[in-house]
Amino acid sequence: MDHIQTIDREVNAFVDYMFGPRDPRVRGWFMLDSYLPTFFLTILYLLSIWLGTKYMKNRPAFSLRGHLIVYNLAVTLLSFYMLIELILSTWEGGYNLQCQNLDSAGQADVRVAKVLWWYYFSKAIEFMDTLFFVLRKKNSQITFLHVYHHASMFNIWWCVMNWIPCGQSFFGPTLNSFIHVLMYSYYGLSVIPSMHKYLWWKKYLTQAQLIQFVLTISHTLSAVVKPCGFPFGCLIFQSSYMTTLVILFVNFYLKTYKARPSKSDTNGSTTSIELKNGFHKDLVNASNGAVHKKHN
Repeated sequence: MDHIQTIDREVNAFVDYMFGPRDPRVRGWFMLDSYLPTFFLTILYLLSIWLGTKYMKNRPAFSLRGHLIVYNLAVTLLSFYMLIELILSTWEGGYNLQCQNLDSAGQADVRVAKVLWWYYFSKAIEFMDTLFFVLRKKNSQITFLHVYHHASMFNIWWCVMNWIPCGQSFFGPTLNSFIHVLMYSYYGLSVIPSMHKYLWWKKYLTQAQLIQFVLTISHTLSAVVKPCGFPFGCLIFQSSYMTTLVILFVNFYLKTYKARPSKSDTNGSTTSIELKNGFHKDLVNASNGAVHKKHN
């Protein structure tokens, strides 16, 4: 125990040295004072993928239909709560859409920080997306982009919550919560066979994700053009990170929707490249194994 406490002090001293003083308004909040819980959960997530895939290799896949319905419904409701609460709290604080600093809205800033804590914590909950893939043996969907996005977002948002837990940080989560309401609703409905005929809007969700990334980058860079006191380095980091997602997303979007018909397809029908629920396997950071094939 003493050894772990020593490591904890050294790790947190290092991150404090790297990023400077933390925001005192979030001190004492669950999982924020120490980086170790976030780090260990991330390692556990990666190990679960590696070991779980090996464990399931020679075993039958689980169905998990009931679990998927409950899980998708729960994440949809959580995303809807975050969306509404972010809209109300930023409206209360009179947030500026172009650039908003960290300490001009009083209690509204704290209200924003509280809902953004749920956003941070939801990234740990969303690790279940990948675990469902493992248990259902959907290994083709456990891709670099999928794992990279899940693991990195959880760790990035630990930093966000400790140093920039409000202000300009509100915009991306607001858009993402809206997208997740649509996406997890889609995946929840896709588990129910009778609902498949109503799920015509899958391609538009893919496009909405790309629009979300572009809008977030534009919003972040607007604060560079017209600064308001929000940390400049954080703006550059967020823009750079989101750019990597856009590049990967566009690449696989083009592979999916611009795919030519297969030479072996003599009936003239187009063949998608590992298209799952309207998303290429690498595009979806929230898909959780709710895949249904069309039978002719």
